[in-house]
Amino acid sequence: MTSEVKKFDTLLVANRGEIACRVMRTARAMGLRTVAVYSDADANARHVREADEAVRLGPAAARESYLKVEAVIEAARRTGAGAIHPGYGFLSENGPFVEALEKAGITFVGPPASAIAAMGDKSAAKARMSHAGVPLVPGYHGDDQDDALLKSEADKIGYPVLLKASAGGGGKGMRVVESAAGFQAALDGCRRESQAAFGDQRMLIEKYLTQPRHVEVQVFCDSHGNGVYLFERDCSVQRRHQKVLEEAPAPGMSAELRREMGEAAVRAAREIGYVGAGTVEFLLDADGSFFFMEMNTRLQVEHPVTEMITGQDLVEWQLRVAMGERLPLAQDELTITGHSFEARLYAEDPEQDFLPATGRLDRFALDLVGAGLDPNKVRLDSGVESGDVVSMHYDPMLAKLIVHGDDRDQALATLNRALAALDVQGVVTNRAFLQRLATHPAFKGCELDTRFIEKNEATLFATQEITTEAYAAAALIGLKQLARECESDSPWDRHDGFRLNAPHTIRLALCATGQNLTNAQAPDAEGVVIVEGTRETDADPWHLTIGDTTLTARLQHLEGDAVAVTLDGHRRRLQARLGENGVVVMADPSGETRLFWRRIDAIDHGQHEAESTLTAPMHGTVVALLVEPGQKVEKGMPLMVMEAMKMEHTMSAPADGHVASFHFAAGDTVGQGDVLLEFAPEE
Repeated sequence: MTSEVKKFDTLLVANRGEIACRVMRTARAMGLRTVAVYSDADANARHVREADEAVRLGPAAARESYLKVEAVIEAARRTGAGAIHPGYGFLSENGPFVEALEKAGITFVGPPASAIAAMGDKSAAKARMSHAGVPLVPGYHGDDQDDALLKSEADKIGYPVLLKASAGGGGKGMRVVESAAGFQAALDGCRRESQAAFGDQRMLIEKYLTQPRHVEVQVFCDSHGNGVYLFERDCSVQRRHQKVLEEAPAPGMSAELRREMGEAAVRAAREIGYVGAGTVEFLLDADGSFFFMEMNTRLQVEHPVTEMITGQDLVEWQLRVAMGERLPLAQDELTITGHSFEARLYAEDPEQDFLPATGRLDRFALDLVGAGLDPNKVRLDSGVESGDVVSMHYDPMLAKLIVHGDDRDQALATLNRALAALDVQGVVTNRAFLQRLATHPAFKGCELDTRFIEKNEATLFATQEITTEAYAAAALIGLKQLARECESDSPWDRHDGFRLNAPHTIRLALCATGQNLTNAQAPDAEGVVIVEGTRETDADPWHLTIGDTTLTARLQHLEGDAVAVTLDGHRRRLQARLGENGVVVMADPSGETRLFWRRIDAIDHGQHEAESTLTAPMHGTVVALLVEPGQKVEKGMPLMVMEAMKMEHTMSAPADGHVASFHFAAGDTVGQGDVLLEFAPEE
C-alpha cells in the first residue's frame, strides 16, 4: 500500500447520466477541470453539456463506447486528464482497466486492481470473507460449473435458492429459483444475462432467505492504512433485485448491531487492501444475524443518503484519497444526524411488469418553491433535462430524489411532497409507483424485507378507482385528437363524429390497461368504460354518457399540459397529456391516472391483429428464439427473449396455437411496436 501524493487538476468522468453530472459538480467545486466522454446516442446529453471538455468514444452500444478501455484512455491523454473517475457501472469495477491506467500514468479514482479482482469474483470473495471472520450465507461458490453439479448443489442447499452471476452485480444474471423443476431454465437465462453484461457465464448459488433485509455499510479507506465506516443504509425495497427506495440509517438498528456490522465491513475492506469508497452488503435476518452478500468496489448509486445523514461529500473524499491524502475524519468523529430517503426515478412502466420506456422528456422539473419544500432538505441528482431523449441503450434510471428530515417520519413526509412536486412529462416513469411505495402502511411501519414489493403486490398494484373527471378528460382529449387527424376539409375525411343532418357522435372505449381494449366492443369487457359523445355543431359542448350518467362537457387547453374540464357547469383544472392511444391525467399532485382509448364505433381489426401478431413492448435487441416456426405452443409458453436496458424480457404465447414465422433473428434490434412474429391461434 502506497501513500504517494498524486495531485491532478483535470478529471475525466468515464460515465454518463446522473452519476457523471454528480461527480463533475464536486470536481468543479474543488477547482478541477472536467472532461466528459460520450457515445453517439449521448452527443447532446446533459453530462456533455456541463463538462469543460467532451470527447466522443464511439457508437451508441456501450461495448463500442463506454466500455472501450483504449478509447477512454486516449480521451484522457488528449485532454490532459490526470485522473479518471469511473462512476458506477461500465468500467467502475474492471480490474484490467485500472491496470491499464496505472501503465498510462493516470490516477484511478477507486481501489487498486487487486481489490477489484478479489471482490469481482464473488466465489473467491466468499473465501476471503470467511478468512476475515465475516459471516457468510450458506451456498456453493466453486469453480466447477457443470450443469448437473450446480443442480445437485442447489438441491443440497434446499429451495428456494438464488442464482447469481459470479462476475456480476446490479441484478444482472440473477434469478430466484423456487423449485428443482425451474432450475435449468433459470440457469440458462442467468448465463445469457451474465454473458451479455460481464462476458462471463460463471454462477454461484446461495440459500435464498425468505424475509431478509438488505442492509449495507459504507466503508472508506485511504492509502495510509486508515479505514472507517460511515454507517449503514437499508435498501430492502427492490424489484428484480434492483433497489428502488433506500434510506439511512437503517430502521431498528441498535448501537451494538451498527458497530458489529460496521466493524465487519471494515475487516472485509482491510482483508483485500482496499483504498477509496466501497460498500459491503449484508443480508440482515429477523433475529439480528447478518451475512456477507457482496462488496461493491465503487461508489454506490444510493451514496447520497449517507451524505445527507453525515454531512460529508463522498465524492470529495474519493478525490482527496485518490490524491494521496488521509481520510478527512476518524471513526469517532463521524456522527448520524436525522434520516434520509432516496427514490430512484426510472423510465419504466410498473403497470406493465416494469418494462423500460423510451422517448423524449417534454418536461422534467422539480418545483420546490411551489411545494413549500426547503431546498436544503431536498436534492435531485439527475442526468437529464427537459427536451432530452431517453435511449434504449442504457440503464433506465433518470434521476434520484433525495430528502432529509429530523427523523424517519419527517423525512418520509418530505419525500412524498417532493415526489408530488416532480413533474415528468413525455416518458412513462415509476413516479406514481414510488409514491404508492412511500405511502404504503407497511413501509411507513418499517415492515421491510427484500420481497416487500412482491408481498404487497395486491395493494401496490390495486385496481385504481378512476374518477368521472378523469374519464371525461381522457375522452375529450381523445375526441380532440380525432378531430386533428382530419386529412382535409371534406366531411368524408373527418374523424370527429360529423354526420349530415345529425349530431356528431363518437363512441370510445377507455380503460387503464391497453391490452383490455382488444375486446372493447364486448359489453362485459374487463375494466373497459364506454363513453359516448354527441354534440350538434363544432361550437357546442359535448354530451358525454359514461355508464348511466350523461354530462355536458367542455375541454379548454391552458398552459403546458394543464387543461380545464367543465362538467355540468363545474370547472376543474388538472394536468393531462396525450400519448400513443393513451392519456395521463393528473387530477391532483399525487393522483395519476393513465387511460388508454380506442374508437369503437367504426370498423376495427384490432382484435384480429392482436391474435395474429406479437409486437415489441419496447425498443431492444432479440436475444433468443425459443421455438421453431410451426411448433405447437400453449398459452403463456415463452416464444422469444428480448433485452432492453441491460435486462431480459420474455415474450409469451397469447393463446394456444403455433408460431407461423418470426420477423427477426437473434441479435437483431427492434423498435417499440415492431411486429415480432406471426402467431396462428388454435382453431
